Amino acid sequence: MTHTQETPLLEVRDLRVEISTKAGKFFPVNGHNFTLNSGETLGVVGESGSGKSMTAMSLVRLLPKHAARVTSGSIKLEGRELLSLSRSEMRKVRGRDIAMILQDPQTSLNPSFTVGNQITEALRLHAPGPRSTLRERAIEALRKVKVAAPEHRVDSYPSQLSGGMRQRVVGAIAISCAPKVIIADEPTTSLDVTVQAQYLRLLKELQEDTGMGIIFITHDFGIVANLCHRIVVMYFGRIVESGTVERIFAKPAHPYTEALIAAVPKLHGHKGRLRTIPGSPPPQSEQPPGCPFAPRCEMADTRCFTELPPTVDADGDGEHLASCWRVAGQ
Repeated sequence: MTHTQETPLLEVRDLRVEISTKAGKFFPVNGHNFTLNSGETLGVVGESGSGKSMTAMSLVRLLPKHAARVTSGSIKLEGRELLSLSRSEMRKVRGRDIAMILQDPQTSLNPSFTVGNQITEALRLHAPGPRSTLRERAIEALRKVKVAAPEHRVDSYPSQLSGGMRQRVVGAIAISCAPKVIIADEPTTSLDVTVQAQYLRLLKELQEDTGMGIIFITHDFGIVANLCHRIVVMYFGRIVESGTVERIFAKPAHPYTEALIAAVPKLHGHKGRLRTIPGSPPPQSEQPPGCPFAPRCEMADTRCFTELPPTVDADGDGEHLASCWRVAGQ
């Protein structure tokens, strides 16, 4: 499924984030370009350390203070440049227009406050009203994420809820102010398979009801296949491939994407051994002159180790991009 419209809901252009340490300067987000449309789910895929979460934090301008900063680029939400907003202006955007579901509800929920208090905190900031009205809206948010008996759960503390229930509460906080964009940073990692499937189905239903755009960060291509419309694949702080789910699964252009898809367990046909990717991503302190994936790539040649490949149009229509000399040399 391809979503097109004149103005993207979210548009990111040439985004770069720099981290300064005693060992030098690193770039966990290095020249990102992507868009998100209303009603669309964009999957952001890559191994740990590829820069997925740092990308998410840069979109909501919550990078670690004094350690990381956006050095260039543009982040536009409905045509409005977020990087030019003051801190107070950006606080009005977070939660109301763009919200985030963090990976671990155990650490993102405050154990000292009830579920209701934590949902109404966002409501008081962006949509203030009488206490009784805010409580009803908190209950409604819990109902939308299918929390059983929301009238009672609203007074529960996080420790009184299961892991799956806590993740639903985090989702209720995110949707409480009806944001246009939700960034879900690996929200199903700590859930078992059954609860994970329920949670993904819930996100789909919420999207159908509200038309919100979703950026879903994961390392699991199996989830991407069932949930997302388009994909960006990240490696060493760079987007190495992007395109629709159909195209990338049918004909991956980058060897890294191909290897990630091959590593997904198969439910039918000959099982055999799962494919693995040899080696590991280089540390950010090492900036290789060529393609960062070259040392792990079975198809790498001399040029791959010495020159960074450009991002090129893999299919000739602008819908499938890849940064690989194998594609650029065709």
